[in-house]
Amino acid sequence: MFSVGDKVVYPMHGAGVIESIEEREILGQKQSYYVLKMPLGDMKVMIPTQNVEGIGIREIIDRRDVSKVYEILQDHDVNVTSNWNKRYRENMSKIRSGNIYEVADVVRILMKRDKEKGLSTGEKKMLNSAKQILISELVLAENSEQVDVESLIDEYLSD
Repeated sequence: MFSVGDKVVYPMHGAGVIESIEEREILGQKQSYYVLKMPLGDMKVMIPTQNVEGIGIREIIDRRDVSKVYEILQDHDVNVTSNWNKRYRENMSKIRSGNIYEVADVVRILMKRDKEKGLSTGEKKMLNSAKQILISELVLAENSEQVDVESLIDEYLSD
C-alpha cells in the first residue's frame, strides 16, 4: 500500500507522485483509487488501489541506482536482431516490464539504431515513449528538471 506523496512508477506510463487517494463510484461499484500526478505533460492518472500488484506499480529507484541507468546508456555494445518484428516485440516486452534498466536499454538501442540506420515510424514512437518513461523516473529520482535529464541522456548517447 502506498501513501500520499510516494513517488511510484506506472509501467507504460512513467513515474509520478501520489497526489491523493480517492474513493469513486464507477458503474455502481465504489473503489479506492490512487491519483497519480505525472511530472511530464502535467497529466493525472487514476489507478485502482486493488490492482496495484497486477499492474506492476513500484517505488521509483533511489538516487544511488541512477548511476546504473547512466552506465547502461553509455554501453556501446548493441546486439539486436535485424528482424524488425522480433526487435519490436522484445523492446515492447522490456518497456512493459516496468524495469527502469530495461527501459534504459530500449532507449539506448533505439537511439543508436536511429543514428546508424534510422527507425521505422513504429520504432520512433516506441523510442519517444520509452524516453519519456525513463526521463519521468530520473526527474523524480534525482529531483531535477526534465531538460537537464534529457540533455544528459543525449550526451551519454551522442558517441
